[in-house]
Amino acid sequence: MKTFKLMSFEVFQHDGFKKYPLEDGIIINQESSHQSWVLEIFVDASYGDDFQMYIGTDTILEARAVISYPDNEPASFRVLVQGMEKTSDGRMSILFKGTLKTQNRQQYAELLLAHLVNSGLTGEELLTHFARDMKRRPRIKA
Repeated sequence: MKTFKLMSFEVFQHDGFKKYPLEDGIIINQESSHQSWVLEIFVDASYGDDFQMYIGTDTILEARAVISYPDNEPASFRVLVQGMEKTSDGRMSILFKGTLKTQNRQQYAELLLAHLVNSGLTGEELLTHFARDMKRRPRIKA
């Protein structure tokens, strides 16, 4: 197993990603044949309501996490909410288990570039948007 620090965490809801301000977080690569990952986030208790309805269900959430360094690109996951617990200091611990989505950097870059060109961007504006979006990784409908 390998353990890493979670720097940011967001979940796709309705038409975009909602970012959860982390007070702390950890991610564990279980290095199993199922390629499963465990993510635990510590957030303000008010965010618990966003995840309570998913406990005990088979609802898969699309999540993105930045691991280890704030400047790293977000990694995409498909996760289930495994449980929640209020900590002694009033924070909420939310536990997820899931798998890493395998779209690689080159595939995403090609998809993003096509999307930006189809949006009419050219020249310096295209380069600026491409650099920004490679870092932010907005969801693009194929």
